Amino acid sequence: MNTLRLGLATFGFLGLAPFAPGTFGTLGGVLLAWALAGNEQFLLWSLLAAALLYALGRAVAPWAEARGGKDPGWFVIDEVVGYMITIAWVGGPTPLTLLVGFCLFRCFDITKPWPMRRLERIPGGDGILLDDVMAGIYAFAVLALLRTTVMTPAQWTLGGAL
Repeated sequence: MNTLRLGLATFGFLGLAPFAPGTFGTLGGVLLAWALAGNEQFLLWSLLAAALLYALGRAVAPWAEARGGKDPGWFVIDEVVGYMITIAWVGGPTPLTLLVGFCLFRCFDITKPWPMRRLERIPGGDGILLDDVMAGIYAFAVLALLRTTVMTPAQWTLGGAL
């Protein structure tokens, strides 16, 4: 049972990387998004994945904190949730979108602009997860701005640049 919990918390053990576990966890989100990219209902599936992973992360968070302290570095399912929010769009993401979304999400997740630091103070799993949800929302907003100001609507799907 502990192996299952550890596998969930570390998103398939990516959080056990010897350095930059949050970055490796986010790469798990990139792989998940890429796997869903060809689906016509990408927006629905990416948001469902984020919601399901949030619920699983919230459930396993007390166990993780009991073993690793407040928001242990190896707990990276929250990075995947945030990244799935970052790239949620009507059409599937392009490789460029995956890369730009990755960079934007990591930037917001690391710098933690307001109110992300406050969200971390919430006790339990929500405190671990909500700052990454906010980072995903911020990164999504920047991607949406790029898409709507730099691209035409016809370019927003897999055939477009971003």
